[in-house]
Amino acid sequence: MSRRRTFKGPSVRQAKISDLVAQRGAVSVESLAEKFDTSAETIRRDLTVLADAGQIQKVHGGARPVSSQGEGVFDTRMRRNALAKRLIAEKVATLVAPRQSLFLDTGSTTLVCADLLARIKKLTIITNSVRIAATFAKGSGGAEVYLLGGRYREDNAQTVGTYAANQIKHFRADNAIITISAIDEKGVTDFSSHEAQIAHAMIDASANATIVADHTKFNRAASFNVCSLNRVDVLVSDKAPDTVLGAALKEADIEVH
Repeated sequence: MSRRRTFKGPSVRQAKISDLVAQRGAVSVESLAEKFDTSAETIRRDLTVLADAGQIQKVHGGARPVSSQGEGVFDTRMRRNALAKRLIAEKVATLVAPRQSLFLDTGSTTLVCADLLARIKKLTIITNSVRIAATFAKGSGGAEVYLLGGRYREDNAQTVGTYAANQIKHFRADNAIITISAIDEKGVTDFSSHEAQIAHAMIDASANATIVADHTKFNRAASFNVCSLNRVDVLVSDKAPDTVLGAALKEADIEVH
């Protein structure tokens, strides 16, 4: 008989709280304490952490979503499927060893991954994301961080363009950890030409390619090609793919976590 998995720990609980706030619009401390079988004081601490991270707005007795006024697209993406991204990040962290060199492209999922990877010792990180670079620079692992130059896009706090892509060719990494818009049996794609260009270049300059994508990206196709399935080594997601995509991944010899 299958058993429902129980998620423990403040980071996972906080991710689930963020999802609940987004879904319900408003939640109370009391209802959250009852749902997670913990104290009201613990929930208040969770809400403080989430509010400081900009994921919710803490109000008297509970929390509500952050006002969308003046909010960037990337901030909205960070709160979407927060639990799934945290689960993906926890899996990715088990696949990375100290002293490895990694490419990470710009994305909400890779940023969540960076938060955990920044604890792993002596990594070398190459990224086009200002947020990811800052996360590793402040992390306890003592990573050596290289931030790619190029045209700066404020919305995602990233560098893009041919200049950034050409710089990638000067590096060789053990693994490229890439976030995407879509994956189906024909390959990996993105809705942004800028981000597809960077992702493609990182994969080309890496010994291995790891795609991080929650299940909402499955069986979708976007406008710009990133790579074929044959170039992917690992897919990390929060749920297993369905039969059609699963068969294509198996045929391409992709390891799924």
